[in-house]
Parts: sequence; C-alpha cells; structure tokens
Amino acid sequence: MQDWVVHAYYGLPGPARSVAASMRGYYLRAWRYGPETGRLVAEAHERESWTSAQWASWRQERLTYILHRAATTVPYYREAWARRRRSGDNASWSYLEHWPILDKDTVRRNAAGFVAGDVPQRTLFHDHTSGTSGKPLDIWMSRHTLHAWYALFEARWRRWHGVSLRDRWANLGGQLIVPVSRRTPPFWVWNSAFHQLYMSSYHLAPDLIPFYLDALRRYEITYLLGYTSSLYALAHAIIKRKRTDLGMKVVLTNAEPLAHHQREVIEEAFRCPVRETYGMTEMVAAAGECQKGRMHVWPEAGVLELRGGEDEPGEEPAGEMVCTGLINPDMPLIRYSLGDRARQAAVEEQCACGRSLPLIGAIEGRQDDTLLAEDGRRIGRLDTVFKERLPIREAQILQESLGVVRVKYVPDDEFTAESGRIIVHRLRERMGNIEVILEEVREIPRSANGKFRAVVCNVPQEQRKQFRE
Repeated sequence: MQDWVVHAYYGLPGPARSVAASMRGYYLRAWRYGPETGRLVAEAHERESWTSAQWASWRQERLTYILHRAATTVPYYREAWARRRRSGDNASWSYLEHWPILDKDTVRRNAAGFVAGDVPQRTLFHDHTSGTSGKPLDIWMSRHTLHAWYALFEARWRRWHGVSLRDRWANLGGQLIVPVSRRTPPFWVWNSAFHQLYMSSYHLAPDLIPFYLDALRRYEITYLLGYTSSLYALAHAIIKRKRTDLGMKVVLTNAEPLAHHQREVIEEAFRCPVRETYGMTEMVAAAGECQKGRMHVWPEAGVLELRGGEDEPGEEPAGEMVCTGLINPDMPLIRYSLGDRARQAAVEEQCACGRSLPLIGAIEGRQDDTLLAEDGRRIGRLDTVFKERLPIREAQILQESLGVVRVKYVPDDEFTAESGRIIVHRLRERMGNIEVILEEVREIPRSANGKFRAVVCNVPQEQRKQFRE
C-alpha cells in the first residue's frame, strides 16, 4: 500500500477506519467467493474420501496440464527450456524431476515473467507476500483460482471445526491499524464484509493486551485465527488475569510453527481446541490440522517433495519443502523452494478422522532457522526447550556461531535462576557443550510483517555449506 494511502488511513477517526476496512473487505470478498463457493466446499469434502488411486489419477492429470502450460505459455519457463534445447539437452518437461529447483529470489526478480502469456495480466488479481526477509514477492491469480483456493480454506480451516465465515471472528496479523508509536486503543478495526475483527500484532505489550481481551468480549468473537506468538501472548495474559469470559469454539494458528507448550496455554486460556494451519500467498501448498490433531496436506494445492531428509533418533526424516503448484495455472511455480522444513508422517494407512488426505508429521519453520551443531547435525525442533510451562512470556533462540547460542527471553514474575539453568541444560542436551547466553529483554522484536521468529541462525553462509542438506 502506498505511503500516502497509509497516512490518510491513519488520519481517519475510528468509525471511518472501519468503513474503509469494510469497503476493502467487500472488494476482496468479490474476488475470493462467489455463487459456486458452496458447491466447491462440498466437492472439497467429497474428495476427502477418495482412494489413493483416485488421488493419483487426478493429480497426474492436473500435473501434466500444469507442466505443459508452464513450458509453452510462461515466458520464464519457455525461454529456459529453449536454452536447454539449444545446449543439446533433450530432457522432457513432462517429467517433474527434469525441472530445476526454483528459488524465491528468482521469482522475486522476474515475477511478471512467470505469468502465462495467454492471459491479460490486467484481468488477474495482484497479491504479494508479506516478505519475512523484508523482500516481498508479487503473485497474480484469476478469480476462478481464488474461488477454488478460498473454498478449500472454508472447507478445511473452518468447517472441519464447526465454524464458517458467517461467524464473528478475530484475525491477529501483521497489518498496522494505527502507528506503532500509538499507546491508546483501538489497535483493531471491524471489517463487516468478513464479520472480522482485525487486530494488529504490533501493539501486544503487556500493558496493552487487556484492551485486546476486552475487545474480543465486546465484539462477541467466537473463534480466532492468527500468528501463533500473538495468540500465545493473549492466552498467557488471560491465564494470568484469571479471566473465564473468553471461551472460543476453536483457535487456528498460522504463519508460525505451533510449539507444544504454546498449544497447552492457548487451549487452557480459550477453553477450546487449537488447530495448526499452513499456507502461503504463492498457493503451492497448504495443510490443516484435523479434529484428531494430525496435519493433513491438501493434494489439490500442489505436489510436495521433501529434499535432503535426514534421520534423527526417535524422529521421522525431515527435509526442505519443494512444491509444484496445481491450483494457479496462470502463474505456475514448478519445484518451488519454500524455505521451510517439514517432517514426514509416521507410516499409517489412514488418520483416525477417516479422511484420505495425506499426512505430514510437522512443519518446523524456515530452513535457514534450524540450528547447526558442531558435529554436523541440523537441530530443527526446539519447542521442547520451553516445555512444562517455564515462567517466560516469550523467548527467541539466536545462534551466533557454531559454539554460541543466545536466548532472549521475557520473564514472567515466577522466573528464577533455576529457570535459566533449565533452559541452558535443555539446549546443551540437544546441541552439545555449547556456550549459552541468557539475555533478559522487555520484548522480542518482530520482523517487518509482524511475524515472530522463534529461532534465528546467524551462522555465516560459508560455514552453513559444510552441513548436509
């Protein structure tokens, strides 16, 4: 959004900001939903009982179409395959394994070149990623694609858990509602188009959180969706203040991995199930947790490969997520590296929920933010360091070198020296005899889009190359 628009929005009184947000909401609703949405939701639920043979047939037909369309109508791919042919490469684009891995920087630099040439770009919806690294990425898609994409969200992020877009809900995300310097509410805006209370994650300071809690009550919110760290901050405050008036139907986490200790606190505070979700603007993969607590991948979204999978004692192999999108034929991304790591699911015929959708063990977060042990291991699961409700509000683990890890933490009132020793001991259990520096802070800094990075690896790139992928 352009700076002058942002400043004009900030200058509006509270009710006018809600009107502006609702107008934008009605515009987005027209792109995302239509008369066929109910049918698309029903069809998504019907596919959840397909056999593996039905899924394989559907996905192969769709993948064949996407690969041919990409190679023949998308300028970037068409030129890439022409270069390969001139060099004597006779590989077939019909086979996914013949395509190279695509990284985000390549798409970022050539975004318009990934749009199919037979579709006028002006007729497509233009979106962009929030850019965790500060470098957003442009994405284009048709109304048909958006309808299909958001019908899957409605079917599997909402209807699975007894809620829908008709319910009043709150979204805790990375859009600024008022300037960061402001210290008086509201830090939220009502969007009537989506029955949504949009709450900014930028003002969740301990002395301001009570205003958020009162707003949830006042607006009669029935379920929540938002950044894991923001939901955890609210839940921590609810328990501390012994509030019992904020029960929800379900809490859906997104954008950040959900640790076990966070799940426990959020469930206790809101007295409802917490379900993890996974998705992205690029539309190449999505997943959601069912009522049985298992993460199901959505086959309609894309083909998922886990590269560089490695075994750890007692764990299923984990690897880098590489995805080929199946739902957006107008900007197809082939073997696109998401920068996230995931863990395979244990071998199991079918989830106890009865759905045939594939299972994934866990989505662990950014590939770059796994820690590196001196013996060559990648340490990807660190939520157990803070298990059993250590008295901290939030914490961030930063690896400064192979032998030094810094832990920034915001202590709760009951934090003691013993609490610090437990953190040090648990990190050394996982990483060896490293130096652990504990640093007490007032708050953990968020990235430019308001997201919380629980683990940050600052080991130089030349040293990272020594580790197996």
